Amino acid sequence: MSQNLISLTLSDAQLAAADQALTTLEEAFAGFIALEVSERRSLSRMGGKSEQFCRQTLTLLGDNPQIVPASIGVGDAQADLLALDRLRPRLVRLQKLAERAEDSETALGSDIMSLALEGYALLKVAGRSQGLEGARKDLANRFYKGPRKPEPPATP
Repeated sequence: MSQNLISLTLSDAQLAAADQALTTLEEAFAGFIALEVSERRSLSRMGGKSEQFCRQTLTLLGDNPQIVPASIGVGDAQADLLALDRLRPRLVRLQKLAERAEDSETALGSDIMSLALEGYALLKVAGRSQGLEGARKDLANRFYKGPRKPEPPATP
């Protein structure tokens, strides 16, 4: 019996609606940036433990402006914190949706691969009598591993 983890039909209307929603999201989040790998590696990170420290520090600095030089930019950091708090719930929803989409893509590919392997096995058995041996041999290239490297002699 063939594997069928998912049955998914996407209508033109559904795809058009999804494309429009994605365009809307891209426009709504036009301020997002893309970092180079080297930039990402060099940045300070605010992890779970550090977040409380950052929040308390910003609160203390905001409550005591007399000790903070104007060049520090406490207001900018407070605005960043507010933006982070507002972004996170949306990011969680986007991540859940992306994970479901990736799982669906994996399941669709697995269903297709499973049936293709079953079909290939049928071609190996019944294909000769149907004049499909050449086509089956073409498909066999997927399984070709190339010549094996000789094992080095064991040292005593």
